Amino acid sequence: MQLGTHISPAEFECISPKKMKKRNYKNSGVICIKNCQVVKEYTFLDYIMGGCQMNFTIAIDFTGSNGDPRTPQSLHYINPEGYNEYLTAIWAVGNVIQDYDSNKMFPVFGFGAQIPPLWHVSHEFPINFNPSNPFCAGIEGVVQAYQQCLPQLKLWGPTNFAPVINHVACFARQALRQNTASQYYVLLIITDGVITDMDQTRTAIVEASRLPMSIIIVGVGGADFSEMEFLDSDDKLLRSARGDVAARDIVQFVPFREFQANSVALAQSVLAELPDQVSSFFNTYKLKPTNTFSVPAPS
Repeated sequence: MQLGTHISPAEFECISPKKMKKRNYKNSGVICIKNCQVVKEYTFLDYIMGGCQMNFTIAIDFTGSNGDPRTPQSLHYINPEGYNEYLTAIWAVGNVIQDYDSNKMFPVFGFGAQIPPLWHVSHEFPINFNPSNPFCAGIEGVVQAYQQCLPQLKLWGPTNFAPVINHVACFARQALRQNTASQYYVLLIITDGVITDMDQTRTAIVEASRLPMSIIIVGVGGADFSEMEFLDSDDKLLRSARGDVAARDIVQFVPFREFQANSVALAQSVLAELPDQVSSFFNTYKLKPTNTFSVPAPS
């Protein structure tokens, strides 16, 4: 089948070469184009160069399953060289993500610990204990705040993700109301394993899937991370306990033990899905880069 005579600016005859010899054959139908428009798909780089700010929040697991920080068996035990698996993950992953955060000021929260002075269990506390300013300056500031915070806590439980996800989602929801592609939020959760509030976490992720937000989960230690793999719904979109389906996949899970000796592979894995998540979200909502004059013209 080929396009034949151009009847009008919006209609084309479909001509079959095999039927052209038949008497009285005119066409095999007419294609009528009622509406046609060119829609530019912006890339992740377009949005970054166009002024979109990437905002990273870090959440650290301080639940009792990590072990007593005073014992070498604990994932939070700081060895004589000044490291543990959490610090190693913070350094490795933080150095990857900080290049995407323009001001390199990171709000950092802990969850699952009893905190002073009342020793109640909190699932969303700033590790610098300053609720009005939970920001740490660069990855060095995050590491310093973690080291100062750890001795002041009592590791407890349970392991609840939903509070810190909903915390970041509040800011992402405010950014979406601006109707611009100026802000995108990324929550980095570093944890040792099993989630206690799975239903609430699923609901929080499904709701966040409609916001300018992504979640990167880094699993430390040797626990069973099958629940994390479930949340990283690459094959099928996540459903909440009520049956609501996520608008898109926003979770990337990285088992840190598989990348400890390969920082390049770690960086690739951590950021594997983020660029597409950013660009697909803004393109879906038809939000252009804030400064389109900064976006290179197509060649």
